[in-house]
Amino acid sequence: MTGLISEPLIKHFSMDRDDCKRSKNLGKNFMCRLQCMFSRSSAPERLSLEDTQQWSQSLERLLESKYGLATFRTFLKSEFSDENIEFWLTCEDYKKIRSSFRMTSRAKKIYEQFVKAESPKEINIDYHTKEQIKRNVKSPTTQCFDEAQKIVYGLMERDSYPRFLRSEMYRTLLDSLAADAARG
Repeated sequence: MTGLISEPLIKHFSMDRDDCKRSKNLGKNFMCRLQCMFSRSSAPERLSLEDTQQWSQSLERLLESKYGLATFRTFLKSEFSDENIEFWLTCEDYKKIRSSFRMTSRAKKIYEQFVKAESPKEINIDYHTKEQIKRNVKSPTTQCFDEAQKIVYGLMERDSYPRFLRSEMYRTLLDSLAADAARG
């Protein structure tokens, strides 16, 4: 009788151990991919446990970190919900445009891609804001997407960001960095 009980338990334990190894490898592989993505920069900095833990303090802190932003984007893409971060980042880049010609063409592209009904990456904003943007795009300024950007940031802060903090991706990354730190 003991042989019948212990065999499934051994298999279960073995599967748990394999899952654990897979999770650790997932974290290391992801860390490696992140660091490779940014290794071309002039001052390569390593992803640290402390920095990664600080991502949980606020969405702003997460987005300020190049590794945090890359990890968050990867998480959102894995959930097929990256339109909000893509819109927010596109707006941040849009605000840096100084040429009125480039601003006009870029504003139209942003509207077509993110705001217009049935657009490829339509963001979830109210009708009034959509109409306001539609008017703003006709004579664009650096602020023409500000209201929508605030709404989208709020959505990410209340929905995507807490899911990210609970995600296996973030947890595995933290565990992997903690294990590396413990080894020295």
